[in-house]
Amino acid sequence: MKQKVFISGMIPSVAYDMLSKEFDVTMHNDLRLLTKEEIINGVKNSDALLSLLSDNIDADIIQAAPNLKIIANYGAGFNNIDLKAATARKIPVTNTPAVSTNATAELTFGLLLAIARRIVEGDQVTRSGNFTGWAPLYYLGTEVSGKTLGVIGMGNIGRAVAKRARGFDMKIIYYDKFRQSPEVEKELGLEFMTQEEVIKNADFLTLHANYSPELHHMIGEKELAMMKPSAYLISAARGQMVDEKALLKALQNNTIKGAALDVYEFEPAITPGLEKLDNVVLCPHLGNATVETRDAMAQIAAQNIISVLKGGKPQSCVNQEIYS
Repeated sequence: MKQKVFISGMIPSVAYDMLSKEFDVTMHNDLRLLTKEEIINGVKNSDALLSLLSDNIDADIIQAAPNLKIIANYGAGFNNIDLKAATARKIPVTNTPAVSTNATAELTFGLLLAIARRIVEGDQVTRSGNFTGWAPLYYLGTEVSGKTLGVIGMGNIGRAVAKRARGFDMKIIYYDKFRQSPEVEKELGLEFMTQEEVIKNADFLTLHANYSPELHHMIGEKELAMMKPSAYLISAARGQMVDEKALLKALQNNTIKGAALDVYEFEPAITPGLEKLDNVVLCPHLGNATVETRDAMAQIAAQNIISVLKGGKPQSCVNQEIYS
């Protein structure tokens, strides 16, 4: 009898094709997110779960699947999975890292340019028929070239953003709990500072740290008050790192100039009031939403499942301690 794989949402067909050659695969085939009960029904007799980043895979779901041998998360993150519950049963949890780097860095810089140059506002004005012609003071924005980019989290995505910023002759300051080597700092033109110094000195502050509970609301009322009144916040990592109520207040009071968000504290819900402001750009979590990246993510998730169900180890396990 073939081993069973449950895919909890629509993903690129390459994953289904790879898995169906080896296993009995069931894939939820529309864009609606499954309820907890539906995920339990789908996974209860399965040997593998390929979950979406938007699925909350809690202890109840894991407990309901006695045959479960792997949870392959479709996303670079994995904070949607009860890692403790999976590890207790020695179930490997995998993610799809690295392949999202370029797409997320590109989106980050797109957000930065959009908020600085008021591109979204301009689009809305033009579509509404209110563009009446060029004028010297019409929709003035802020130049990016020569400004200071502050990066919190200098991992793969942070470095990719810094690389792109060099093309705009930006000064790049950063904070990470692990400082980059002198060679990398020289290559990318990086200047290391404390987190507080980065927040205070950045014209554009962008977040790329890996989320952990201690980083919850790392940007709150106190940090927003530290920023320059002319500064912009860019958030394309994890929404929980920003206190959205504090951000709303800061934008309303012009404590900072503007913000551009791709992720949200209570995603998919957005803090009421943000959508009414002109000085914020709001994207629906498009960070790695490219054909190339999503196909690569699907391949990694599928290969992780194939490896485990055939008795091997996955290539991107986030709870390696199960193999100790």
